[in-house]
Amino acid sequence: MSIKPICLIIGAGDYIGAAIAKRFAGGGYHVVMGRRQGEKLAPLISEIKAEGGSAQGFTWDARRKETTIKMFSKVEAEIGPVEICIFNVGGNVRFPILETTERVFRKVWEMCAYAAFLNGREAAKHMVARQKGSIFFTGATASVRGSSGYAAFASGKFALRGLAQSMARELGPQNIHVAHLVIDAGVDTEFVRERQRQAGIEPDDLPLDTLMNPDSIAKAYWDLHHQSRDGWTFELDIRPFAETW
Repeated sequence: MSIKPICLIIGAGDYIGAAIAKRFAGGGYHVVMGRRQGEKLAPLISEIKAEGGSAQGFTWDARRKETTIKMFSKVEAEIGPVEICIFNVGGNVRFPILETTERVFRKVWEMCAYAAFLNGREAAKHMVARQKGSIFFTGATASVRGSSGYAAFASGKFALRGLAQSMARELGPQNIHVAHLVIDAGVDTEFVRERQRQAGIEPDDLPLDTLMNPDSIAKAYWDLHHQSRDGWTFELDIRPFAETW
């Protein structure tokens, strides 16, 4: 059992998830991470440990009910009580509506909304018993504004926002801080950079801080978790200074 508080990150990818993991590990948390291909977490775990932190990772398909129940039970029983659960699963795809297949729409919905429900519910089960905890969901521009080509993604993210808001209203009086973070920005990742190149934009030619540093997002999660409960934020939207909105 860990003697440190536990930060659980579901959807611990290479950029935002990794930055959040390093921020909480640096702040004294034991970080538990899950992603569909758990073996990809090895370099991040090694980096965290090399910097004096502690972390471990699991293969975790957040869309599977049996996996979600099993993994939450395992973490709680073998590692320790989860103080903060961060749902950071992606699902950002772009397809014109006539090219959006049923399979694409369903898969994106499963990643954005259904998986958030499964994992949020399991986190709440354990936290309600303790009357303590934080559950944070990563949203996007598509959480509040549908755009051309993003019918599947926006539908999933709109649903995630509604789930988070309902949970916040229900669980807040039980001392559980539920929040939804709208990342209204192009984050400085290779995925975003490649999309910009396809649009005829060279990312390296952009003014400094036009793309959002994942570390800045991680700091927002850290600060949000440490708010006093007489001033909890439900929805936090963050964007670079140059973002049009």
